[in-house]
Amino acid sequence: MAAEQGKQTVGWLAVALAAVLALGGAEQAAAAPQIGAVTGLPLPRFVSLKSDRVNLREGPSKDHRTTFIYQRRGLPVEITAEYDIWRRVRDSEGSEGWVLHQLLSGKRTALVAPWKKNEDFPLRARPAVDAPLTARLQAGVVGEIKKCDGQWCRIHGDGFDGYIQQDSLWGAYPGEKVE
Repeated sequence: MAAEQGKQTVGWLAVALAAVLALGGAEQAAAAPQIGAVTGLPLPRFVSLKSDRVNLREGPSKDHRTTFIYQRRGLPVEITAEYDIWRRVRDSEGSEGWVLHQLLSGKRTALVAPWKKNEDFPLRARPAVDAPLTARLQAGVVGEIKKCDGQWCRIHGDGFDGYIQQDSLWGAYPGEKVE
């Protein structure tokens, strides 16, 4: 009987989805930002690790197994879901799991091109490709985001401050403006 009810539910969901799609709901659903049920903040969104030791868990409780331990304060992660005091996060390598919200900071940080190993990237005095070079940052360097205009971000860190092209960062969405 439960199996039959499950089939009925799936059937009704399929009908409802077809109706939404027929009415143009796919475009509206794709355009509408998701909002976290706990915080009311947008999902997904970038935050950073508040501590040098953060456990990534299989599920949203301390009873779930730790799958990884982050050991880099300031590392950017992307919140993809919320449940009570837990946040589901994804890192720059695509690993996902749950983190206690107290171990996350709203401070925006970014990783310089973690997908490009053994390369370095120009940091400029102004947001322009012909602006004077202030530094060259290696892939994987973490910097705090001061602002982004959708194409360039001003970042700073230990011994550097300047502008880098936004598409060279993991921690800011393409075209996103950060104040």
